[in-house]
Formats: sequence, structure tokens, C-alpha cells
Amino acid sequence: MVQSDIAQLSGECTEWRENLRNQREELNQCKRRLQETVTHTLSKEDFTEVEHYHNQFHIQLINIHDIKQAIKQHERRVNFELSKNDAVSEETLAIHEILFGQFQQMENTLEELRREFDDFSVRTQ
Repeated sequence: MVQSDIAQLSGECTEWRENLRNQREELNQCKRRLQETVTHTLSKEDFTEVEHYHNQFHIQLINIHDIKQAIKQHERRVNFELSKNDAVSEETLAIHEILFGQFQQMENTLEELRREFDDFSVRTQ
């Protein structure tokens, strides 16, 4: 594997982790907005949705943490392999692709959750 490809792997990992940090902050902002929502008069159905969003924010924050940890571990593996072999194994490249797929899925899930929550927030104000 050429050096630029290795630099690209590391750069992608760094980019993914930064994006996930930003996503985590956005979810925490949504949690704060949700707390403000419960100060308004809400129907029983709205309270059910509040509970749903509270649970989803919690679950997705855990998922973000887990993916970030997997990316960190992958980055360590890449660096270890480079220090031993000056190359990255096919298995490590496959893991990189799997992590990219998980990262993309997480982005899509969070975007959908934020969009639904934004609609709910507008409706309950």
C-alpha cells in the first residue's frame, strides 16, 4: 500500500471521529430542547413522543460512543501494522470499509432522528 493511501485511512478516521463529536454535540442540544419542550402544555401523545425522543437520544449517544471507540481501535491497529510491516493487511482494509458503512448508517439515522425531532419541536411550541 502506498503512503498516500495510508495517510488517507488515517485522515478518514480523524474525519469520522470529528464528525461524530459534532453529532454528539447536536444530540445534546436536541436533549436540551426536549427538556424545554416539557415545560409547555402537552397532550398524552406528545408526552409519549417526548419519552421516545429521550430514549432515542440516549441510545444514539451510546451508538456514537461505540463507533468512535471502534474507529480509535481501528486507527491503533493501522498504526501497529504500519510499524511492523510498512503496510496494512487486507483484513484491516476490510474493517475500514465496514466502519465506513457503519459511520454512514449512523449519519443517516441521526439525520432522520433530528428531522423528526425538529418537526415535533415545531408542532409542540
